[in-house]
Amino acid sequence: MRDFHMHSTFSADCEAPMEKMAESAVNKGLQSICFTDHIDYDYPDTSIVFDVDLDQYEKSYQKVKKQFASKLDIYKGIELGIQPHLVNQYLDLTKANRFDFIILSMHTTDCKDLHSGNLFEGCTLHEAYDKYYSELLDCVKRYDAFSILGHIDLVTRYKYEDGVHHFHEVIEEIFKTIIPRGQGIEINTSGYKYNMNRLLPSRDILELYHQLGGEIITVGSDAHRPERVGDRVDEAYELLRDIGFKYVSTFNNREPVFHKL
Repeated sequence: MRDFHMHSTFSADCEAPMEKMAESAVNKGLQSICFTDHIDYDYPDTSIVFDVDLDQYEKSYQKVKKQFASKLDIYKGIELGIQPHLVNQYLDLTKANRFDFIILSMHTTDCKDLHSGNLFEGCTLHEAYDKYYSELLDCVKRYDAFSILGHIDLVTRYKYEDGVHHFHEVIEEIFKTIIPRGQGIEINTSGYKYNMNRLLPSRDILELYHQLGGEIITVGSDAHRPERVGDRVDEAYELLRDIGFKYVSTFNNREPVFHKL
């Protein structure tokens, strides 16, 4: 199994060093992992600085990669928190630095972070979802220097009600934009950590991606602690098989590598 979304002390919300995360992966029998620490420029909560010292990140990555070379394949990624006004800044960042894997995630919509719930104030849930998916579509159309979209329905983690439209039309347009460009999506297993009792995205979105011909799909725990490394990755693999996917992907030097399920 492979876990291609996890964090370390280089993320402002994580206290686990790379070595501890890699050690946990080995103990759980994983074949490969990718560190995807947070860069989230202009994050609305100014008490948290989501930036990464990329020189130190590279040094630590090379050290842990060498340390575990005989036991585990380790790759260097990054998770970018996109907002429309940050597109050019992230284009410059990804041109100037080498990553094996780039996750594009939306943690902030309408300049409001999802975590605090500010996005949902003063509007209906449908309107909040519309802002989230419409803004994500805009960013995806204007920014193409990424590997996969992270937890594409993340907005549902913070507020959800049965009967709210799932925005398949906008999501379909997102998929029709990224699939021809050779980009994919992920299954993120952290939904269980937040008592959602499911993976992210939901099955209907995964089925839509499959129906549209999407083949590039990674699986990640989004672990911020060693004990969560590899969490429910096996369950994600089983769901992929059940839907009809034949492969799970990893990335090496920004190129997808396909592993038969």
